[in-house]
Amino acid sequence: MTAGPAASAPDRCGTPTTAIHQIQSADSHSPLAGQTVSIEGIVTYTANHKDSFNGFYIQQADAETDNNPATSEALFVYTHHTATPGQRLRLTGSVKEFHDLTELVNVRHLIVCGQEPLPEPVKLSLPWQHAPESLENMRVSFVTPLTVIEHHNLARYGELTLAKEDQIIPTEYLKPGTRAVAQAGINREHRVLLDDGQSTHNPIPVPWLQLGNDNTVRAGDKVTGLSGVLDYRFGQWRLQPEQRPHFSRPEPRPAAPPKPSGDAIRIMALNLQNYFNGDGEHGGYPTPRGASNLQAHNHQLRRLTTAIRLAAPDIVAVTELENDGDDPRSSLAQLTRTLGPSWRFIKTPDRDGSDAIRTALLFRYDRVRPEGNALRLNKDIYQHRGRPPLSQTFSPVTGGKSVRVVVPHLKSKSCRNADGPDLDQHDGQGCFSTYRTREARAITRWLSSLSTPDNFAGTLITGDLNSYALETPLVTFRQAGYTSLVHHFHPCTPDSCRYHSYRYQGEKGSLDYALATQVLIPHVMAATIWNINADEPRALNYQSAPDLSGPWRASDHNPVITDLQL
Repeated sequence: MTAGPAASAPDRCGTPTTAIHQIQSADSHSPLAGQTVSIEGIVTYTANHKDSFNGFYIQQADAETDNNPATSEALFVYTHHTATPGQRLRLTGSVKEFHDLTELVNVRHLIVCGQEPLPEPVKLSLPWQHAPESLENMRVSFVTPLTVIEHHNLARYGELTLAKEDQIIPTEYLKPGTRAVAQAGINREHRVLLDDGQSTHNPIPVPWLQLGNDNTVRAGDKVTGLSGVLDYRFGQWRLQPEQRPHFSRPEPRPAAPPKPSGDAIRIMALNLQNYFNGDGEHGGYPTPRGASNLQAHNHQLRRLTTAIRLAAPDIVAVTELENDGDDPRSSLAQLTRTLGPSWRFIKTPDRDGSDAIRTALLFRYDRVRPEGNALRLNKDIYQHRGRPPLSQTFSPVTGGKSVRVVVPHLKSKSCRNADGPDLDQHDGQGCFSTYRTREARAITRWLSSLSTPDNFAGTLITGDLNSYALETPLVTFRQAGYTSLVHHFHPCTPDSCRYHSYRYQGEKGSLDYALATQVLIPHVMAATIWNINADEPRALNYQSAPDLSGPWRASDHNPVITDLQL
């Protein structure tokens, strides 16, 4: 580094300066913002390389602190000047608050005063014992392992969200309302982002990914060796690491749940994450949703069919399937053909709703046979729009009782076009909870009006309900006599939710269900969720990682699997 011009006596190293803790103060914003100051401290971390933050972090030497735990001893210096960790610098610049980050800008009179040991890192753990504002820009070290809880922005921004343990959507175990909203706030507060120190979008290679088992970082993985600078950017506390952390996986990627021996009928509910097949003739891309080209489509199809084959179901209830009819070029026909000659689909001509996507049922005709006609709910709330649920009764080809399988797909939590009671009510349920509740009521009324076949075991509603376990739509189904089988066998608590189908903004829970009538429960041998998708990063989806083998990240929802003895 090149030093500045010869310094006058007041600017010489060791002469009095403004202490960094005076600039930071005990308040959230600096009382010296807008003022010009001179500081002297030790460079702890540099971010001057290409695509970085254009600056470095500087911290007061340990012997120069004010011993006040409420004040930070470090600053980010935004400058084109370069520096290296361990340099003691003296510099003059202006104090600025940039999106709640206190920094020094317009740097001038920069002098290298020599080399010194780095300040000792402050030892930390999560949840935070105190608000980390007092540690902004300082060297820290996490003394206990942290858990990866979110990787949505891994490929886009190089970020992983960490917490002490996995965090559970509050409405999995709390009723919607004040307590659930407060708990969600607590969850968000006690997190830190592992950052890659870059300001670019879509970094190549994807940071951190190759450090995990199987070249993936799954939610639930543990991270140790976390030390670096605690930074605050874009509304999040972040760790800019000094060294590569270590990733470990308490449990390996799960194998498919073993199928019971004998004549058990397995039913699999799977959200296909917008399975569209272009024009059905290896062209017509990009499609309105789903794969953007033929190669991505083929990888999506391979992963989906791999997941289905490994799970070995006899009936598959699918959601987010292109609503393009059932001729040989349709997405439904193509998916069925790819599964093999034993597979068929339930035909529902001209009754699939007005949405771009629909629900459908596929089955192995050598294992089960349809009984009677397929039914769609095309009245009430589904009369003019939406994704009407599909119902079909099946029985084993070897004989036994029949089961009615119903596949719904309720309105999403997205707030687009929401108004009135469908707006977010700030109770933890997101937008359109009222609409989803109306859908649930319409479905239960419809099913109660259907005749009961002879030798009938009961009804199974299985699909994407876009609601967590204690939200109003699920309460509606429960009050109508339907039991969530996965929650029946594997209930969620505030501390544990082993089986979940979805992960959103760092919290996990179930949007996908197998709901059984009481008379069906004695026939249920098992109900579970196969965690092949939700915990895998979006960086591995069929658009981004087409060479991935196996069923991993075939969708963004985990499949729900139910075994029945009929």
